[in-house]
Amino acid sequence: MFKLPPFPTRLASFIAALALLAAGATAQARDTPAASGPASVAPAEEETFRPESGQSGKDVIWVPTPDDIVDAMLDMTRLKAGEVHFDLGSGDGKIVIAAAKRGARSTGVEYNPDMVGLSRRNAVRAGVADKATFIQGDIFEVDFSRADVVTLYLLPTLNMRLRPTLLKMAPGTRIASHQFSMGDWEPDERVTLNGRDALSWIVPADIAGTWEVAIDGSKAGPLTLVVNQHYQKAGGSANWGRANASLDEVRLSGGAIRFTVVDAQGVSHRFDGSAGHDGRMQGKVTDAKGSEAGFVAKRTMAVANPATIPVPVR
Repeated sequence: MFKLPPFPTRLASFIAALALLAAGATAQARDTPAASGPASVAPAEEETFRPESGQSGKDVIWVPTPDDIVDAMLDMTRLKAGEVHFDLGSGDGKIVIAAAKRGARSTGVEYNPDMVGLSRRNAVRAGVADKATFIQGDIFEVDFSRADVVTLYLLPTLNMRLRPTLLKMAPGTRIASHQFSMGDWEPDERVTLNGRDALSWIVPADIAGTWEVAIDGSKAGPLTLVVNQHYQKAGGSANWGRANASLDEVRLSGGAIRFTVVDAQGVSHRFDGSAGHDGRMQGKVTDAKGSEAGFVAKRTMAVANPATIPVPVR
């Protein structure tokens, strides 16, 4: 008759077998490549959501932006590595990921939580999860005021709702839109590719109103400017001392401003400086002989809504 070994012997053999299995598992794990970081996407997770062009969203239907338009938008805004970028209504994250690949710290704002999840997985697959962030939220409630660059692909009505917020951003902030405009705020640049438009704007400083200008060493008396503004276009009039002068060739790009004042004797003085929304301006003025002096200016009377004031075109 077959007899089992004593119980202690059987227990020892069982323990030895477990040890061998554990050693084999450890060796296999050591020889198997590790997953690429904690943000790796499991295959099952990848299949949870597949967007379809034309699907309904909170305010718009979703249609992906073509790759050439994405590149054009980011080129037009001169997006640089290290800058802060926001994409409003980011969808599948394509523009955010493209910006992150350029080294920007990019954030997408998207209302659809499924799209947000897809965007995060796409960022992992693209290797930019450390630079691309996605927020599930309403574009009219999220604070994007710190952005250097804002991109969007929204309907004109939504662009118009956003326009007052965009105009309050720091002068020089760059904005790009796929296809749709900002009403009567004309774009600084427009590119058409395969029947689609990319448009860009630079947020102008708010310079409308009356200004008192002080020039270092000037004995000509105070210079007063009355500036009319329609977004990035500006013009107006001037008085220098007790005499009328003319304000010409006003050029405004973000916070950079240039203009010419012709005094009562017909002498031109070119002003180059910077301005902000805070009613201050500074820079240098160069006279007809090439002599330079510093100037500072302070706005003494502002205009409530400079974007609505028509500026005569000369």
